[in-house]
Amino acid sequence: MKGHTFWSDLKNYRVLLLMLAPAVAFFLLFAYVPMAGIIIAFKHYDYAGGIFGSAWNGLDNFRFFFESGDAWRVTRNTALYNIAFIVVNNSLQIFAAIMLFEVGGKWFRKITQSALFLPYFISWVVVGAIAYNLLNYDIGTVNALLRGLGLEPIDIYNTPAYWPYILVLVSAWKGLGYGTVMYLAAITGIDTEQYEAAEIDGANIFQRIRKVTIPNLYPTIIILVLLAVGNIFRGDFGMFYNMIGNNGLLFSSTDVIDTFVFRSLITSNDIGMSAAAGVFQSVLGFATIMTVNYAVRRYDKDRALF
Repeated sequence: MKGHTFWSDLKNYRVLLLMLAPAVAFFLLFAYVPMAGIIIAFKHYDYAGGIFGSAWNGLDNFRFFFESGDAWRVTRNTALYNIAFIVVNNSLQIFAAIMLFEVGGKWFRKITQSALFLPYFISWVVVGAIAYNLLNYDIGTVNALLRGLGLEPIDIYNTPAYWPYILVLVSAWKGLGYGTVMYLAAITGIDTEQYEAAEIDGANIFQRIRKVTIPNLYPTIIILVLLAVGNIFRGDFGMFYNMIGNNGLLFSSTDVIDTFVFRSLITSNDIGMSAAAGVFQSVLGFATIMTVNYAVRRYDKDRALF
C-alpha cells in the first residue's frame, strides 16, 4: 500500500489548503512577524537606530514601569474588570439564550435577537457619546430627570466609585446579542430526544433547563470562558478610552494596562516603557491561559483547548 507523503497530501488537499492560506497569511503578517518588535522592551529606543539599531538597556524599561507606582493599579484594574465582564456577560448571555429558546416564538425570537444584536455594531465612539449625553453633570439626561424630580444631580464624571458598575453594565449591554447568538446556536444543536425523554419523565421547564440544557452548554461555556481568560490582562482599549477619555479623576478605578500604555506613549514618547508594559501584559495572559487550560485538562481533558 502506497503511503502518504507530504507532496501527495499537498496535492490531495490543495483546495482546502488554498482556503486556509489567507488565514495563515493574516496571522503570519499581523501576529507573528511583528513579534520581532518585542526586543524594543529591552532597548533604549531611538528613532535614528530603529528597532534593531537602538542600544540595549536590559530591564530598565520594566524597572521604570514597576517603579512608576502604576503597575499594580493598572494590572489589578485590568484583571478585575475582565473577571467581572466574563462572569456578568456570560451569565446574561446564557440566561437570554435559554429564555429565547424556551419562551420565544419564531418571530418573537428573530425580533428579540435583532434588538439584542444591534448594540454590538455600534462603535465605542458612539457609545461614549451616548454615555456622555446621559451622564454629564450639566446637560445629561439622568441629571435632568433628577432635577425634574426635585433631587440633587450626581457628578458621575468626577466620582470614580460609579464607574466599575457603569463599565460592566455597558460591556454587558454591548456584548449581550453576540454571546446570546452563540449560546442559542449551541442550544438548538442539542438532541431534541433528550427534551422529549425529559417531558415523558414528567420534567417541567425548569428541570429541563437544569438537567438537559445547562449540562449540554458546558463545552461551549468552557471554550468561551477559556478564550476570554486568555485576554484577562488585555483591556478593551476602545471601551475604556471612549468612555473615560483623559479624565484623570477616574484613573484610580478605570485605568487599565492598555490605556496606561497609550497615555505613556502619547505623553512621554517612551516607546521602550510602553513596549515593556505590553510584554508584561502578554506574559501574564500566556501564564493565565496555560494555568486555566491545565486546570480544565485535570477536570476533563476533552474540554481543554489543547
